[in-house]
Amino acid sequence: MFRVTIRGAFGPLDDAGRAALRAGTDGAVPGYTEAGSFTCDAGLSSFTFRCQVAPPPPGQEEDEEGWATLRALEALEAHGHPHRVLRVGVTDMRAIKIRRKGGSGQRAERRAR
Repeated sequence: MFRVTIRGAFGPLDDAGRAALRAGTDGAVPGYTEAGSFTCDAGLSSFTFRCQVAPPPPGQEEDEEGWATLRALEALEAHGHPHRVLRVGVTDMRAIKIRRKGGSGQRAERRAR
């Protein structure tokens, strides 16, 4: 699974677009979804778009991060708001290693090594 974060600036928004963005972000907890979610500044000039993208089938794509970026940009375009992309960040969740907090026994074992 890839998590893609796109930072950008909105173009000129009409009243309906502003209302849709305000309704979609009021009280919303930002999260990574397949359709993507926005967080915006109060003036609706800049935004962060978060999108979750499933990886391509094995062996289909050499550049998986590039593939995930394109899928996230398509999800952003589907929302229909005029925008300019400033920055894109991609995290491959398969590569994340979770370090668990250990008890005192594990700390003692590390010191003994």
